[in-house]
Amino acid sequence: MAVRAVGFHQAGGPEVLQVVDLPERHAGPGQMRIRVHAADINPSDVATRQGAVPRALGGEPPYVLGWDAAGTLDEIGEGVETDLSLGDRVVAIVFPYGPHPGGYAESLVVPAEQVVRAPVGADHAAACTLPMNGLTARRMLDLLDLEPGATLAVTGAAGQLGGFVMQLAKADGLRVIGDAAPKDRDLVRDLGADEVVDRGDDVAARIREAVPDGVDAVADCAVQNDLVVPAVRDGGRVSTVRGFHADAERGITYHPVMVTDYLRDHAKLDRLRHQAESGVLTLRVAATYKPEQAPEAHRRFEQGGVRGRLVIEF
Repeated sequence: MAVRAVGFHQAGGPEVLQVVDLPERHAGPGQMRIRVHAADINPSDVATRQGAVPRALGGEPPYVLGWDAAGTLDEIGEGVETDLSLGDRVVAIVFPYGPHPGGYAESLVVPAEQVVRAPVGADHAAACTLPMNGLTARRMLDLLDLEPGATLAVTGAAGQLGGFVMQLAKADGLRVIGDAAPKDRDLVRDLGADEVVDRGDDVAARIREAVPDGVDAVADCAVQNDLVVPAVRDGGRVSTVRGFHADAERGITYHPVMVTDYLRDHAKLDRLRHQAESGVLTLRVAATYKPEQAPEAHRRFEQGGVRGRLVIEF
């Protein structure tokens, strides 16, 4: 039986994405198979499709992207101990590089540790927005290792990752400064910011106006890199995505974040699921698309300013 997926044969613009057929796979030892109903689009998907990420995809084309998936549990492989049953609604974080497809496929086989029950009350589209960005946010905060009462600035606060960082930071007892464009100020406040400053290349100066001595740490979700460093006090900390690391100055330490560090941390993913159920985390969907509309979805993502995730529904 063929499995429908969204894939591409060579790097390029959104137009390279197309609906493709993949061979059916079954859950092997230690694995689960999911009938996927929704997979969201992340920045790394776009970068990989464009060719910015080295060809770590492995195997032969078509290449199938997608770090997140939500659907129903379809098969349980040998040796898996779980309280899940066939037909249960689940979410999974997916590693889309290597010989096996990513989340943009209607059937997906992944290690059992990467699968948890879907948050109660969230439909498939909303549920699929949790794993990759939730675990990235959790990793950022864990690396910063701030004590309750410390002050954290978050860039890209209105985005999916930034919003999760702020909400988890508030749950951890931190004071949060978030940046925003004028149209997003209310959203950033709703996501938990104690203070909101204007976003932009001068965001460090705006943060210093709010906290003259400098914040204890910055979670740089907007990938502004060295532009945010002046906002941090001497001896402070910066967590970054995409591998940014600066020379040590003023005793500042840098913590590049890789979500793969938590790829098989089932307990952390399940805790995020509970936090989504309890309202600590807000699952945001901006729009949904059919597989045939994947080029349109990627094109919309590249335009920027999306608040919430764009989701492909199977």
